[in-house]
Amino acid sequence: MRQGKRILQAGLVASLGAITIGSAMAQDKTVTVWANKGFYEAMDSSLRDVVKRFEKDTGNKVNLSFYSNEDLITRAVSAVAAGSPPDFSFGLTYDVRTTGKWAYEGKLADVSDVVGPMKDKFLPGTLETTYLFNEKVGKKAYYAVPIGQNILHTFYWRDMLEEAGFTQADIPTEWAEYWSFWCDKVQPALRKKGQRTYGIGLPYSVQASDTFFGLLTFLNAHNVQVVDEDGKLLLDDPKNRKGIELALADYSKVYEQKCTPPSSINWGDVDNNVNFNNRTTVMTPNATISIPASYLDAMNKQDATAEQKEIARKNYHENLVTAAFPKKPDGSVLPNLTSVKTGMVFADAKNIEGGKQFMEYLMRDENVTSYLESMLGVWYPVTKYGADRPFWTDGKDPHRAVARKMFEDGVVPFQFVYNWRFTIVNAENVWAQALARISQDNVSPAQATDEMIKRIQTIVEQP
Repeated sequence: MRQGKRILQAGLVASLGAITIGSAMAQDKTVTVWANKGFYEAMDSSLRDVVKRFEKDTGNKVNLSFYSNEDLITRAVSAVAAGSPPDFSFGLTYDVRTTGKWAYEGKLADVSDVVGPMKDKFLPGTLETTYLFNEKVGKKAYYAVPIGQNILHTFYWRDMLEEAGFTQADIPTEWAEYWSFWCDKVQPALRKKGQRTYGIGLPYSVQASDTFFGLLTFLNAHNVQVVDEDGKLLLDDPKNRKGIELALADYSKVYEQKCTPPSSINWGDVDNNVNFNNRTTVMTPNATISIPASYLDAMNKQDATAEQKEIARKNYHENLVTAAFPKKPDGSVLPNLTSVKTGMVFADAKNIEGGKQFMEYLMRDENVTSYLESMLGVWYPVTKYGADRPFWTDGKDPHRAVARKMFEDGVVPFQFVYNWRFTIVNAENVWAQALARISQDNVSPAQATDEMIKRIQTIVEQP
C-alpha cells in the first residue's frame, strides 16, 4: 500500500509541470519559510526533517524561521503590507484572521496548480477554507492549502471530579444542566474541602482567539446563522438576534457566577491550559488536544525522571478526560466548528515557484503525516490518508479516539469561508468585545448584542 502511495505521489509531481521538484526555475534559489513555533520540540524537529529532505531532493536551500503565534501574525501582516513576505508560510490562526483578506486583496499567489491535482486526497470541509475570492481578478481559486485542522473539545480532571463526590456518569448532557453542574455542584463541593478551585476555565479576553472560538460555539448551540453561503449577513433575522443574546448571556453567566478565575478576562491563548494544568480549574474547553498531548510528550521525554514520567502517564491515561460538548439547548447534537490551518505562497514573494515547490513537497503523504503525528494529535489530519492511519483509528489512545469521533460526528466552517470580511471581525475580536461589555462594563446581553451586530454590519457591509 505504501508503495502504491509513492507511485501516486510520483505521478502527482510529474503532473505539476512548472513546479516539479528540481525545476531550473527555482533550483538555485533559497526558499524562505515561516512557521508557527511548535507545541513540542518534536514538531519543530519533524518540520526541520522535511526541510532537510526537500533540500537534498531538490538542491535548493530553505531559510526556515519559527515564531510564536502572535509574533508570526504580526510579522506576516507587516511583511505583506511592505511587499516583502516570505515565500511560504503557515500558521495557527491565519485561517480565521488573515487568509481570506489576503486572498481578496490579491496578496496571495494562486496555487490551484498545486492543490488541483491533489483535491481528491482531502477530507470534506477542508478545501473550502482555501477556495477564496480574489477581487483583483474577480473570481475564486485556491489561494492556500489545508495542512491540519482542529475543533473545540472539553477537558476535565477525573480525579478532581471524584474528589467532589461525582463520577463521569453524573455529568449532564443537556446544555443548561451541563454548565450548571460544574458551577453549582462541582465547584462548591471542592470549596467545602478547602480547595480554591474554579469549576470552569473559560476565556473572556479580547486578545485570545480561544474566546471567539468558544463564543462562536455557543452561537452554534443556539442555532445562530450569522451569514448564508452566499456571504449575506442574516443578523437582522429576529431568531438569529435572539440566539446571539442567549449565547452571550450563557457565556457571560460563568464569569458572573465567579465560576471561572477572575484573571480569565485577561487570558492569552495559553492561560486556560496553564490554569487547568495547575488544577486551578476542573474543566476547560480548548481548541486542540494539546493539554493531554503535553503529558504524552512529558511521558516520553528521555531526560525525565521515572517519577516525572509516572505522573505524566497517570495524568494522560487515568486522570485527564477529553470530551465533547453537551447537546444544544434544543436537544440536538452540536456540530463542531473546525479551524483549518492554511499554508500559502505570497504574490509578492521573491521565489514564488520555490514556495510552490515546498508546498507540494510538504503535502506529500509521508511528509505532512509525519509532521502532524509529531504533534501527538494536536492537529487532526486534513487528508483521508492521514485520518485512516492507526495513529487515529486503533482506538488505543483515549484522547485521540474522542477527537476522531467528534470530527466524524460533523464539522461546520467559520463564517469567513462565506465572507472574507469575517477575518477582520475575528482579528478585531468583535465577539470578545461584546463579552467584555457585559462582564466589565455591566451592560445587558441585549445591549451587547445590538452593539455587536452593528459593528459586524459596519465591517462586513462596507463597500
